[in-house]
Amino acid sequence: MTNTRAAELLTTWETGLAQAPSGRALLLHRAARPDTGGETLSALPVGEREADLFALRRALFGERMQVRLVCSACGEDMEFDLDAGELARSTGAPAQSSVQVAEDGWEIEFRVPGVADLTAAARHPDPRRALLARCVVSAVRGGVDVPADALPETVQRRLAEAAQEADPGADVTLSVNCPECGAATRAELDIASYLWTELDAWARDVLLDVHLLATAYGWSEPEILALSPLRRRYYLELCADV
Repeated sequence: MTNTRAAELLTTWETGLAQAPSGRALLLHRAARPDTGGETLSALPVGEREADLFALRRALFGERMQVRLVCSACGEDMEFDLDAGELARSTGAPAQSSVQVAEDGWEIEFRVPGVADLTAAARHPDPRRALLARCVVSAVRGGVDVPADALPETVQRRLAEAAQEADPGADVTLSVNCPECGAATRAELDIASYLWTELDAWARDVLLDVHLLATAYGWSEPEILALSPLRRRYYLELCADV
């Protein structure tokens, strides 16, 4: 990681400390695509953002992702590894930007939700209703246009299934068999939250390095960040030996 990159990531971390999870996800996405504006990023499909974040994770911390789950059946802790590069390749932009659904006499065109849609819906008391209002392009039954909030529950579920089929990378769900009891446990992998936790730990470690080396040598933060991680560690070992 270069000096400039380390300094930028520390700024991202510092800004994100006061942000909600959705704000942190946007900050991380900006770090993944520094030359893309915030409005453009918010308009991207969710699966494309997830692919960008998996790629960023791979670039910053390597391929191997350690994940820990608790078995839903017996309560046993389970640890396993995932491949960030493989996940980046398996997610990405959806094959289509909208879907058509025919269900119980309804004919509906539904826009695949983007990042901004999910962010806005999450702030609403009824997120599903808010998402329908934003993403249903048209809903017709018997030749009559019907508002999105009039869709029955069965049709809403079908729309959710169709949106997931169109943008499968938007929801990375793990299914792991417990080595103790054999039961399967399902859990969503939230890459934005996972990556933020790693960035937070990295930033605090780097700031401790800066503090120790500044105290020992009188160097400034930019001077310390300009050192490679290997040289920084070597200087820290020298400090410990004194």
